[in-house]
Amino acid sequence: MIFITAKFRILPEHADRWPEITREFTEATRAEPGCLWFDWSRSLDDPNEYVLVEAFRDDAAGAAHVQSAHFKQAQQTLPPHLAETPRIVNTTVAQDDWSELGEMAVPPRG
Repeated sequence: MIFITAKFRILPEHADRWPEITREFTEATRAEPGCLWFDWSRSLDDPNEYVLVEAFRDDAAGAAHVQSAHFKQAQQTLPPHLAETPRIVNTTVAQDDWSELGEMAVPPRG
């Protein structure tokens, strides 16, 4: 799978509305057949920063995402709300879902 994490620094006047601003793009991306997940989180340290964790089934799914109409629209509509160009880590991982974090294993309850 293609695993991507990106940090978005939002202009302070838009930060509280960022989930609303990105809603259509997020919903359209999550509906793509090759999208495994597409999840936003707000930084605990910087209220103007959101982190996007996303994954796509394979290279073809990643290519379909960046060629989609909703991605092209987001390229036009999202940057006016940004304080800077987003930063990204993009890699290919030989798995198709999350693995358990063994170092934090939770014993059976009950």
